[in-house]
Amino acid sequence: MSDTMHRTSLGEAAARKLADVTKTAPQMGAISPRWLLRLLPWADVEAGQYRVNRVRVVGSEFQRVEAQVDGEQVTVQPAQLRSIHALRDLDDATLEAIAARLETASFEPGEALIEQGARIEAMYIICDGRVEVFQRARGGREAVLTVREIGETVGEPGLLRPGRAPVGARALVPVLALRLGHDALKQVLADHPDAKEALQAAADEVSGRREVAVDLTTSSEREQTVSTTWIDYDDEPQEIVLSSISTTLRVHSRVMDLYKQPYDQLREQSRLVIEAMKERQEWELINNRSFGLANNTLLRIPTRTGPPTPDDLDELLARVWKEPSFFLAHPHAIAAFGRECTRRGTPPPTVERFGAQFITWRGVPLVPTDKIPIDPSRGVPRTRIFLLRVGEDRRGVVGLHQPSIGDERLPSFALRFNGIDGLGVASYLVTLYFSLAVLADDALGSLDGVELGHYYDGV
Repeated sequence: MSDTMHRTSLGEAAARKLADVTKTAPQMGAISPRWLLRLLPWADVEAGQYRVNRVRVVGSEFQRVEAQVDGEQVTVQPAQLRSIHALRDLDDATLEAIAARLETASFEPGEALIEQGARIEAMYIICDGRVEVFQRARGGREAVLTVREIGETVGEPGLLRPGRAPVGARALVPVLALRLGHDALKQVLADHPDAKEALQAAADEVSGRREVAVDLTTSSEREQTVSTTWIDYDDEPQEIVLSSISTTLRVHSRVMDLYKQPYDQLREQSRLVIEAMKERQEWELINNRSFGLANNTLLRIPTRTGPPTPDDLDELLARVWKEPSFFLAHPHAIAAFGRECTRRGTPPPTVERFGAQFITWRGVPLVPTDKIPIDPSRGVPRTRIFLLRVGEDRRGVVGLHQPSIGDERLPSFALRFNGIDGLGVASYLVTLYFSLAVLADDALGSLDGVELGHYYDGV
């Protein structure tokens, strides 16, 4: 039976034809809080270029050996061996000979790579897993000195000067490594005698980057000759050129003319494009191969056992100890850290910033961002946690942009009309200029190999 036979008044379907509809602006689910863009101080740049002048630094930058692991098989390109301090000055032929003599070795958790007090017989390149370096005191108590991870070495100091190991090294988890024995190295040096001098020079040189020392004199009451000194500058300072994110926004002129109430179509289209560009900007600040945080971190430490524990974050704070500003981590990494704190009965306190709650450790907030990648290639998903000191006045990390560039809608944003084609479609060129600078090596550190997905039911 039809509805019109029982209706005694105007129906709702017909009434809606005359009613106004309350509408929202277009919603984009990909928009995130972008805390990094808010917390990062921004320095104004002139002419699109920023020069980082520093005191002269000597020594080589620490690098990791990149090896290819396929099951139990490990291969490494000879050129990668230059990442090892002792081998960095060897020629290609010598490196190829060394690579040919590398042997694969595997260790179970707790198994020793190097016994403290025993003769060092080989150097190991860690290709998978973690190795704990420790020292045993006379009373039998052990002190953990450091944890080595993928791409690092153990036993390198004894490569040319074999002797008794002052420390021990053992596997924390299953470890796959490449072994270079002293006998194999002797064979290489016998075939390439010129390499011994380069090895000896590298062994005598202190590894790592450091600023040139300033010569000062401390005197008491007696007369003493005062030292002379000067501060030398880096003669090739880093120069950072602003990067750009661009796109062409196309909107039909008919759409802009007829459908602009209550929301202007051009304004909404440009707003959503700008939001997407800001999301991309935060991703680039973290992952860009040239200036991103991930590729400009010199202070890198591994987790001790995999999950991010309070001990791991304490160790990271010990590296970036000069006025740390905030941790930067994937939300899953923050959740993993929270589980480790709950397991230990030490729930981290929270702090409110920008109207949102952040958990903290030692008073330093853990700021979430989904732009830090998660690597699932090794079975257990892994990621990184960064710790930053920010600000030009604190020799920290700063964002770079150039305001007042013309046709500017936001700082360092430009939206320019680019004409109308024969179909009546208007084009607008949208561009964002930005970059990032790390003013000092100790302004940025990372906790690597952070494993996700560890749960403790009933603990």
